[in-house]
This record gives sequence, structure tokens and C-alpha cells, in this order.
Amino acid sequence: MATAVTAPPSLPRASPRRGHRHRAACSCSPLRWAALAPGAARLSFSRSRRWDVARRCSSRTEVASSSVDDDEACELVSGADLVIGCDGESVVRAYLLKAVKNNNRTGVLILSDIFGFEDSATRDFAYRVACHGYNVLVPDLFRGNPWKTSHPLETDGFETWLAGQAPEKVSGDIDACTKWLVDEFTAAGVSRKLGVIGFCYGGGRLVETLARDAGASFSAGVCFYGSRMDASLGPRLAAPVLFVCGDGDPLCPVETVRELEARSRSAKAVVYAGRGHAFAHRPQSLDDDGDAEDAFALMRSWLHDHLLA
Repeated sequence: MATAVTAPPSLPRASPRRGHRHRAACSCSPLRWAALAPGAARLSFSRSRRWDVARRCSSRTEVASSSVDDDEACELVSGADLVIGCDGESVVRAYLLKAVKNNNRTGVLILSDIFGFEDSATRDFAYRVACHGYNVLVPDLFRGNPWKTSHPLETDGFETWLAGQAPEKVSGDIDACTKWLVDEFTAAGVSRKLGVIGFCYGGGRLVETLARDAGASFSAGVCFYGSRMDASLGPRLAAPVLFVCGDGDPLCPVETVRELEARSRSAKAVVYAGRGHAFAHRPQSLDDDGDAEDAFALMRSWLHDHLLA
């Protein structure tokens, strides 16, 4: 087990929410978040109460209602499906989770693994991050075509699928979501500090995103076992990045992680002995569980130190 740094006091771990879909229309103009605006009333709701989320598209506003049946989830986090952009091919579906009672007015972008933004493991992790006060946006990096969990990776079909994920399309969608977050926080008049978290495929895209960003929007990054990372981008990473991986992960070579750590301005690598791929958000054993908790505490401390302190 890697040694964790001291983390700020934790909220109790909330029960993961599964299957709660809160539909919302597209958002081409800034959305005003009541939970972010200083002095404004925050969203709150209780068991079996229905709630509304309004989103704007040009001059049209559409409202969607959904019921919630988890008391603890309702107390800590609200969620909504979004469509960012309104001009056909450039629209991006995303899921937004907002801290309700303890909102720290800070945004985090989560870049998923190959199984996409609707996968339960990704949603549960995003929900848990939001429980600690963050406003979390999880975009659909695959335009409705993620790799299916039921399909084996060791097939020619995977490489064909991966080749179909055009890098310029994925990077464009990530940049659109980044801009959306920046615009929202600017409009709300609160912190513009943003963090980004990436898993596996999303971890590789995190490195590329921070290299493009060059410190303009993001103030911290956490990369969990990024796959196909380009170590040559290390010198272009202006934001501090925490790299987390296991030494038994063939998809995220420790050598690449160490090279990125060495070449980046302010990066830290934490390597867990005996851990394989995806242990932090898809633990498969009790040992994975223990190190997953440790990695979450490290991530939380990293975000706190670079976004809130």
C-alpha cells in the first residue's frame, strides 16, 4: 500500500446512487446555478419529492422532472443530464452532479474510461467526489458509442472501435465542456479554479487536455492509470498532476508514469504494489478496496490543496 498524505476531514461515504436519471435540455447559454451563487438558496429535496431542472437553448427553456428515492443522496448531491451546445454535430451529452449542502463552488471535470459516462462505476465515483463539495461534470467522450463491458478487450474489434474515436473529436468535446464550466463559474461570480480527473482512456486524454490548456483553465489534475499517455507532453503540463497507478498494470507502464513525473513542472506519482488496472474505481478484491480508499484520500487531499487551500 502506498503511503497517503494527510487529507482534510471526510464526509461519511454516501451510498452510491444507481439508475437516477434527471433529464435536461441543451444548454447553449450560461446556466445560473443557485447552489453556486453567493447568498442564493440551494437546491434541496427529500424522499419522494419531485424536483425540476431548467436548461436553456437559445430563447427556449425546457424543464425535466424526476423522482428521487434515496434520502442520503438527496441530502448531499443533485444530478442532471445535460446537452452542451446546440449546433448539431458539436453537441456533447454530459452528466452534472452538484454538491447541495456543502458546495465549495469549485468544478471538476471527469474523463471516463472506455465504458463511458453512463457506466455505474464512473457515476458512483463522480457522485462520491461531489459528496465532498465539488460540482462534477462527466461528458460522453464517445458520442453514445462506448465500449461494452460485455465485450472482451483482446479482440481486433476493440482496436477498430478505438480507431473510430477520432482524437480531434474527443479533444474538441473535452474543450467544449471545459469552456462550459469556465463560463458557468464566471457567470456565477465564484471560483474559476477547475480540476480534472481521468481514468484509463480518460487518463491519457487528461494529459493531452492539460498540455493544450497550459494552465489557462485547470489548476489541478488527477490521473488514474492513464492508458496510451504521451510522456513527451510532460513539460507542457502547467497544472500540478497526481499520477496514480499499480505496478501490475500492463495498460499503464510505471516507466511512463515516472517519466511524466520527472518531466512535468509539479507532478507526483504514487505506485501501488500488486495492483492492476482500474483498482481505484473498479476494485475487484479486499486488497483493491483498501488501496482504492487510500487512493481516493490522496486524490481528495490533492484537489483540496490545489483548488481550495
